[in-house]
Amino acid sequence: MRLSRRLLLMGAGAMAAGINPSAAAPAPKLLRVVLVGDSTVAVTSGWGTGFMRYVSESAVCLDLARGGRSSKSFIDEGHWKNALAEHPDYVLIQFGHNDQPGKGPERETDPATTFPDYLRRYVDEARAAGAKPILVTSLTRRTFRDGKLADSLGPYAEATRKVAAEKGVPLIDLYARSTELVEKLGSKGVEELEPPNPDGKPGLDHTHLNARGADVFGRLVAEELRKVEPTLGKYVRLP
Repeated sequence: MRLSRRLLLMGAGAMAAGINPSAAAPAPKLLRVVLVGDSTVAVTSGWGTGFMRYVSESAVCLDLARGGRSSKSFIDEGHWKNALAEHPDYVLIQFGHNDQPGKGPERETDPATTFPDYLRRYVDEARAAGAKPILVTSLTRRTFRDGKLADSLGPYAEATRKVAAEKGVPLIDLYARSTELVEKLGSKGVEELEPPNPDGKPGLDHTHLNARGADVFGRLVAEELRKVEPTLGKYVRLP
């Protein structure tokens, strides 16, 4: 009996038994994307929520960023291990805010030494787990002094750029894109992106994002992702 004839009879037998042959076929595996970082990436406080709106239904995007974490503490507390346990195909990695001086020895890193060392570890361990890492420079703070944007994250952004070049990793330069946009909007224009300060402090929070801010900066990440990683960019929908 020819193979095609035999398969046809097998399918007919399955249907007679009340079994749909197509139902037995495994569902196609969805692409898995994981976001890791600090509160400026996390759900409810960062750009991750906005970014996920632009990811098509053909992919699964998990935001595993955690508020208050640095490149060091995210690993030390086991969050990075949990992220890799999700078996991502791609992982977007952004740190810097809580790596800065004044955050305490359990979080602080040096942009010239320990910070790039940790980024290299993320890259190497992601690749070893079968995931493709994409580095993201820090979202700029939106604090103005004397009419000019004042932000001290530049050295961490530059360190991220250097590690990306060294390791041959795609880079989303969110620091550059967000700085450009914030300077264009000015101190008054950015207010529509700001949540209230935590703990009832007066004024607005110039680090984290409200829903509007998450959408604005999440879109910037999506736009840059299309440029630096076209394969993954196919899963990004921009109106």
